[in-house]
Amino acid sequence: MVKVTYHGHSALEIRTEDHIILVDPFFTGNKHNEINPAEVKADFIILTHAHGDHIGDTVEIARKNDSLVIAVHELADYMASKGLRVHNMGIGGKRDFPFGRVKFTIAHHSSSIDNGEGHYMGEAAGVVITAGGRTIYHAGDTGLFLDMKLIGEMNHIDLAMLPIGDNFTMGIDDAVKAAEFINAGMVAPMHYNTFPPIETDPEEFRRKVESIGKKCIIMPFGKEIEI
Repeated sequence: MVKVTYHGHSALEIRTEDHIILVDPFFTGNKHNEINPAEVKADFIILTHAHGDHIGDTVEIARKNDSLVIAVHELADYMASKGLRVHNMGIGGKRDFPFGRVKFTIAHHSSSIDNGEGHYMGEAAGVVITAGGRTIYHAGDTGLFLDMKLIGEMNHIDLAMLPIGDNFTMGIDDAVKAAEFINAGMVAPMHYNTFPPIETDPEEFRRKVESIGKKCIIMPFGKEIEI
């Protein structure tokens, strides 16, 4: 079994028997997060893209824990320039790690450092993570795309995390179509209600997903579930 905790926005914590993996650890400034970033443990950190609400507290957490940061090539190089241990990857590539496997997928979005430097950070990505006998698809920030069907066909996905906040990513109706394409055992909404432009109703998403015969869970912020 794998234990998963959703910390709001796109921040996901995955715990296996031996490892802790964070995806997009945006804790500071995330109104749904209730944990102190200084107390966060992580063996591995996976980043989908470089925007500040996804890089979040990566540098601080990785330095404290000597975490390995896994990201698309340009973003990994940037993290290396901060003195972190990194593993560079590319879209479509997969790699085995001590906890399991990581494969980056396409995502229709942008990726740059948004702290005034404005540096291009490679392509935005989604990620398929296999760990502890379970497979999780974290779509990252993305619009709907037809290749989600292939992601579902080529992977037995237990949990798909899909953005629903609209404006910067898919909205509810497109995310429902994504759930149909991916055909995961369970889907959960993310990237919603953190900031005014992405305010939406996750219950509407749940109802619409269930209306097409798919299972949906609205993951409580900060509460661990098993998959």
